[in-house]
Amino acid sequence: MKLHRLLTTVFIIGTCALSALAQRSRPAFTHADSLRGSTTSPLRTCYDINYYHLDVKVDIDQKAISGSNLFKFTATTDFSKLQFDLFANLTINNILYQGKPLPYTREFNAVFVTFPKTIAKGSKEQFTVYYSGKPTIASNAPWDGGFVFAADSLGKPWVSTACEGIGASCWWPNKDQLFDEVDSMMISISVPKGLKDVSNGRLRKTTDLKDGYTRFDWFVANPINNYDVSVNIGDYQHIADTYDGEKGKLTLDYWVLPEHLAKAKKQFDANVKPMLKAFEHWFGPYPWYQDGYKLVETHYLGMEHQSAVTYGNKFQNGYLGRDLSGTGWGLKWDFIIVHESGHEWFGNNITDKDIADMWIHEGFTNYSESLFTEYYYGKQAGQEYVHGTRRAIRNDEPIIGTYNVNKEGSGDMYYKGGNLLNMVRTVINDDEKWRQILRGLNKTFYHQTVTTPDIINYINQQSGMDLTTIFDQYLRHKNIPVLEFRFDNDKTYCRWIADVNGFTMPVKVRAKGGQYIYISPSTYLRPVSMPGITKENLEVDTFNYYIGVLVD
Repeated sequence: MKLHRLLTTVFIIGTCALSALAQRSRPAFTHADSLRGSTTSPLRTCYDINYYHLDVKVDIDQKAISGSNLFKFTATTDFSKLQFDLFANLTINNILYQGKPLPYTREFNAVFVTFPKTIAKGSKEQFTVYYSGKPTIASNAPWDGGFVFAADSLGKPWVSTACEGIGASCWWPNKDQLFDEVDSMMISISVPKGLKDVSNGRLRKTTDLKDGYTRFDWFVANPINNYDVSVNIGDYQHIADTYDGEKGKLTLDYWVLPEHLAKAKKQFDANVKPMLKAFEHWFGPYPWYQDGYKLVETHYLGMEHQSAVTYGNKFQNGYLGRDLSGTGWGLKWDFIIVHESGHEWFGNNITDKDIADMWIHEGFTNYSESLFTEYYYGKQAGQEYVHGTRRAIRNDEPIIGTYNVNKEGSGDMYYKGGNLLNMVRTVINDDEKWRQILRGLNKTFYHQTVTTPDIINYINQQSGMDLTTIFDQYLRHKNIPVLEFRFDNDKTYCRWIADVNGFTMPVKVRAKGGQYIYISPSTYLRPVSMPGITKENLEVDTFNYYIGVLVD
């Protein structure tokens, strides 16, 4: 959700001058980056994580934690050594396997465990990590990551976690890679008596520990990525509701501070059910009926924690009262409720295997804001919204990052990603087919991790068009393509100027004020038939196409 530190007033107009933008130097990656980011290391791929039981006590006064995490896994090959992850500032007290300590070594934030025997392929095993220490403190959540230790307006403790970019291993031991989501987990959080913890899934049990602490056991029945696992501690009050959705009755649970009950009920009533109705229309059923839908008030702005979306938008529409599109449409609804809940489909239901493909999370979710607007205010409003967000696009580097080193691409994955998807819809030129593609993505890749080619190939197959060069240009290169026209006597020539070899994209043109027609230029300058269109009256649909235009 970390987009809005990126908001800028720079509005880059797509012309051939874009190619003159300064290239950023290629970052130097380290061995630590490879240990953190690798999706292919045999020490990670040798086991498939099945279940966690995370059991953590939070000492708020000392800003410290202690506890354990049980790893249950299935071996995918024969092995005797594996890797899990835990930040080096946290102490490992012990690792137990079959009641006996396991030897381990640490390198940066990676932990390497050696078993006393070969773990055979297909066998199911488990071990438990006991740990303690002071976790990373987030100074500006959610844009950095870690624990947030704050106080509410009455001075009572208000504690939470947010760790999307930094990684969940900044506060708990896990296999900290997106490609392997745990199938289910128990989250047990012990907090000082008088406070509550709200985490993902459903509350199974509350236990008075007789030592001044209360333990809350939350069970997540579905696959969940590590950064979605959430701790929220405070003097929370509960509001309960239900929604009659595509898969039946969905429980809605809101956890807010007591002084905000009235405002929360009004704002959530006005936004949550309309959001669910719109997104089930566009994307298919909410993916977590079994775990429910929660909004949890937090000190920071918000995050897409699965089935426990955190919320800090001050119970107002827009993004802290602002419209990020500059069109006025973004003030019609609560940005955090819409955007962060959109991630329940794109990011949580469909998760990228490598953070380099984070555009799958953020591009589609940025676009969901436009689709929400369209559902209630019409297609033109939705397209005005997505067009308005272009003012934040920087075209500074490719949207796709570097694989296997835990490196995201450009923050343009949000706004440029949303505009890319609106262009793809325009090229397909069949709104119902487009809606079925969005729903089909969530059905085909339900509760799965994916790659960029998975997404592109699916859209190609379902649309009956090869859109690969379009995705490649906008995702793998920083420049946008330029549509060049040359008028020579009675002939008109046209071509695309692009980074991708063989780039092609049908585009809409017209004589000023007339009806749009599609033309299909290539990267070769060739004659094009555009009856009635001249150099003086040419109009290109730059409202729906984020492209440069050059007329000679």
